[in-house]
Amino acid sequence: MTTDKPSHLLAGRRPVLEALKAGRPISRIVVAEGAEGGSLQEILARARRAGIVVQRAPRASLARLAGVQHQGVVAYAAAHTYAEFDEVLAPRPGSTPLLVLLDGVADPHNLGAILRTADATGVQGVVVAKRRSAPLSEVVAKAAAGALEYVPVARVSNLVQAMERLKSAGYWLVGTDVAAETGYTQVDYTGPTAVVIGAEGKGLSRLVKEHCDYLVRLPMQGSVQSLNASVAAGVLLYEVVRQRQR
Repeated sequence: MTTDKPSHLLAGRRPVLEALKAGRPISRIVVAEGAEGGSLQEILARARRAGIVVQRAPRASLARLAGVQHQGVVAYAAAHTYAEFDEVLAPRPGSTPLLVLLDGVADPHNLGAILRTADATGVQGVVVAKRRSAPLSEVVAKAAAGALEYVPVARVSNLVQAMERLKSAGYWLVGTDVAAETGYTQVDYTGPTAVVIGAEGKGLSRLVKEHCDYLVRLPMQGSVQSLNASVAAGVLLYEVVRQRQR
């Protein structure tokens, strides 16, 4: 395992609660003065059981600490670790293998949203390239709304080589491309599948395209001929779910 930094600030009730549920190491939690209700009681109860220090501070102090919407709670946690590539190859028990590969998705909000959808659709892991990818930051954790605790993210030096390994392991690689002739519903996703999503505004790189088994397009009826990366990922992943539930 590798980490980007020695500590990590979680902001918001859902990310903090999911980190506590997942047993992630947390050194202390800071709660805004006057904050109460909702999931805060469960956060405080879990913190007490785990022996985690809880401090009260002015709401303005939390805003300076977090720099993002904090909902009255921030936590100092160990930095998120990247999984090894071999770890994400193992499917979830009782499920058909399903992965997401991201080719240069650098927007942390998009990465977080993709992780949230990945968790909802039973994805066993997400694979990103070391270069041109958003790190696992507090912004990603906030956008993921707790999903970062449950969906492992593997970081690889060469995405194309990872794709070749997946093919050898029996995966079919399906990438999105606005110029593709095949519609996204015309592919069979019922076998081991890796959905490949490209960078915002750029799409898939040439070599990544060439290593996909299928390139599919999403119908576009408006004037803008591209979709946000997280939206495109969501459309494909729910098509996978639809086909596998038939």
